[in-house]
Amino acid sequence: MSQDDWDLLYQLTAIVGLTIITVVTRAFFMIPKNELPLPDWLKRGLKYAPLAALMAVIAPELLMVKGQLTDTLLDARIPAVICATVYYFKKRGILGTIVVGMAVYLPLHIGLGW
Repeated sequence: MSQDDWDLLYQLTAIVGLTIITVVTRAFFMIPKNELPLPDWLKRGLKYAPLAALMAVIAPELLMVKGQLTDTLLDARIPAVICATVYYFKKRGILGTIVVGMAVYLPLHIGLGW
């Protein structure tokens, strides 16, 4: 077999393997007939999984620029997040939180160039 054949075989194996892994992990909750028994500590911990995943995505976006920690407070994202967080804890509205965050971010970023 030539190198091109091995490369194609490797790519097809990777695609099939990733497809199987994706289907099994996404359909895992539908496979058993009865609900899986989970310990209480695990059930409590799983309640925080979406928040942890969201923070893992958002925190680097807010605190880093080009792979390095932000070294200045003149970054429009920081005041926007602070204002949006304050709004959320006062009003508990998602749409308003987004509007407040963008209302602070856009003038600072576009207008002042932060």
